[in-house]
Amino acid sequence: MSASRDTWLSRLAAATFSASLLLLLATILLDALSALQRARSGISLSQAVGAPAFSIAFFTFSVVGFVIARRRPAHPIGWLLLGIGLSWGLRGFLFDSYLPWTLKTHTGSLPAAPLVGAISFPLWVPCVGLMGTFLILLFPDGRLPSPRWRPVAWASGITIGWLYITDLVWPGPVQQAPVPDLHNPLAIDALAPIQPALQALVLALPLCIVACAVALVRRFRRARGVERLQLKWLAVAGAMVAGSYLILMLVAGLAALISPGPAPWWVDAVSQVVVSAFALIPIAIGVAVLKHGLYGLDRLISRTVSYAVITGTLLVVYFGLVTAAGSLLPRGNSLGVAGATLVVAALFQPLRRRVQAAVDRRFNRSRYDAGRTVEAFSTRLRDEVDLESLRTDLVEVVRRTMEPSSVGVWLRTPGGVAR
Repeated sequence: MSASRDTWLSRLAAATFSASLLLLLATILLDALSALQRARSGISLSQAVGAPAFSIAFFTFSVVGFVIARRRPAHPIGWLLLGIGLSWGLRGFLFDSYLPWTLKTHTGSLPAAPLVGAISFPLWVPCVGLMGTFLILLFPDGRLPSPRWRPVAWASGITIGWLYITDLVWPGPVQQAPVPDLHNPLAIDALAPIQPALQALVLALPLCIVACAVALVRRFRRARGVERLQLKWLAVAGAMVAGSYLILMLVAGLAALISPGPAPWWVDAVSQVVVSAFALIPIAIGVAVLKHGLYGLDRLISRTVSYAVITGTLLVVYFGLVTAAGSLLPRGNSLGVAGATLVVAALFQPLRRRVQAAVDRRFNRSRYDAGRTVEAFSTRLRDEVDLESLRTDLVEVVRRTMEPSSVGVWLRTPGGVAR
């Protein structure tokens, strides 16, 4: 029975993944045709590639979900990722590509635009809702942290369903449609008097997301061993996505100060990179659930942080030296640039060693402690003359640094080999 169920679930996962892939290809094709049609009207690069880049980034949810569902068919995390990926694929194709094509690029060329808009706009609710609630509430083992979080799960499910239905029958035109007067054929006009109350219900979703985040934090504080490392993967991915959005806001603010008006092309490029950062979340979840290279997380964190600090410091030093040299040397003199380059090159290795040691002490403690242990053993080795004490110290150092299941020492003697 279990084998037949796993086979059926694997086929369903393959069908869901195939649907997401077809939606992605259709989105790319339709947006490419739209870009060609509107090229003469001054379309920017970001408008031409924005929606496909968004769809490609969120397609990674379907890819990772498919891999997990195939290897572990009963694991809820794989199906949540597949559901999120399919929801984003549907909304990206129907609302961001299908509607603009039939309403603006080729008016009336595709059927049922009002109905498509009414059904596809509310898809943002399961996209955001599942990612912000159940995905982090059930991660990493697919179970609630404890039975007392069951009301939070029920509240999250009811909120997601209720918000989708509310947006589906929203009185008035379709919200955020490419044209302002797109009639919603599913609208219930009798709900117009309570429309402000319906809008207030949107606040229930952030409250559920906060509650699920609290559950994740409490799970992390109690976790040990592999589970703690799994939670670290998700935390690192979330921090990188949040950091990317912070960088985007800083870049956009800087661009607005430098040149008021339309954002320059490099702001659009940074925006596409930030959107792509969302792919880190499903990738981190996939690594954590499947446990491939799980124990290399501390090393990954330490290397990422250290090289980010090194790069930022060297850039500040470089531009500071170039600016100072530019104010002191004649215009067009390249000595300032050459000197700044040499200084940065000379600073790289000493700065790397210092920063790496400081970061390892905070983020990769096992490596830092191992280095300190080996260094202390080397110091004792110079003065140690007792062979038995030396062997005991060596075994202890190996056990503390490498953590093997067993340790043995063989010494060659004139009469043979003694253990």
